[in-house]
Amino acid sequence: MVTGDASYIKKINRSLIIKKIIEEGMISRADLSKATDLTRATISAQAVSLLEEGLIVEKQLEHYAVGRKPIMLSINGEAGYALGIDLDYGHISFTLSNLHGHPISTKVIELNTTEYTSIFRLLINEIKSFITSFSNSLYGIVGIVIGIHGLVTKDEVIQYVPSLQWRDIPLKKDLQKEIDINIYLENNANLCSFAERVYVHHETDNLLCASLSSGIGLGMMMNSEFFRGHDGFAGEIGHMIVVPGGKPCKCGNLGCWEQYASETSFFKQLSEERQIKNLSYNHIQRWIDEGDKIVLERIEEFIYYLSIGLNNMINLYNPDVLVLYSELLRMLPESVNKLKENLTSSISHYRELSISSIGKKACAMGACALAIKHFLDVPMLNLTYDEKEIQKSKVII
Repeated sequence: MVTGDASYIKKINRSLIIKKIIEEGMISRADLSKATDLTRATISAQAVSLLEEGLIVEKQLEHYAVGRKPIMLSINGEAGYALGIDLDYGHISFTLSNLHGHPISTKVIELNTTEYTSIFRLLINEIKSFITSFSNSLYGIVGIVIGIHGLVTKDEVIQYVPSLQWRDIPLKKDLQKEIDINIYLENNANLCSFAERVYVHHETDNLLCASLSSGIGLGMMMNSEFFRGHDGFAGEIGHMIVVPGGKPCKCGNLGCWEQYASETSFFKQLSEERQIKNLSYNHIQRWIDEGDKIVLERIEEFIYYLSIGLNNMINLYNPDVLVLYSELLRMLPESVNKLKENLTSSISHYRELSISSIGKKACAMGACALAIKHFLDVPMLNLTYDEKEIQKSKVII
């Protein structure tokens, strides 16, 4: 039983009510009382407060078969907006969502530099532009979350980004000197795992999300919370050694998993073999369609080494759901079945293995969702998404 002063109890009740309204989309006061085990008087008082704040709105059902039409409560999606930023090598993606987590716009800016000062100024200019554009909404931009493709400490300092060669960068502190909005930094793999939990796997408490693109990163949701480790660096699963004495890795070890099962390593090997400098997914898809024997053999090798690491991850963490981010695997209709065929250990237990349905947008979408979670001050979100919404309004500069 929760105990404490009246203000604390009120805060707990408020969080519980908002969480349930989000989950249901629309819900009456009576059903809200049943779902939360709170009295109708408590529900009514909280509803009045949330309506005055503009965080919820009332709607009357158009079609109701019997009796008086109930007044439904729902989140006011346009009361404010969340800004999710995916800061990657070669480009920055900005996604703006409403409070329902639905994307309003996406903007991708290509980068031709890794220099911190230049990228910082670009971030400042774009963030201020978004703030100005949505200043007329009730709460404006409610929060900004930036996904970092590298190590982020628990204090949200960038410890190391391999692709940008950034070390000990106080990006959050620097941004807060010029922007008076809550800003959060998070590892990109963690944000991908959060997106999967929030938008897809609502009933999952323990979820692993492995991104296979530039390296291999692991996002971990344990009991619906990020698992970060002692300093915040947990999840660097790509540097697990799977071939002792194998290929050299930038980390200093030999035989790291990402040297065999990341898409970067796959493209590098095939590019050298085919003597094609700018190898693309289109090349791979064409060779798959043509039944190219060598390419299909390389894919089998990729899946084999991927399976070794997945087997280790499953045995270490015993996840409920394991999600993979891989455009290469997405091209292969039987990729999941092929992986499962290699996961034959009698002691490996998991419920579901799948390729992400959100895809490349996951980091920015997870960032938006995390900003909403912080703003509404709820323990977890259950949101929905539409693939068509995610794809709309894309601008490349």
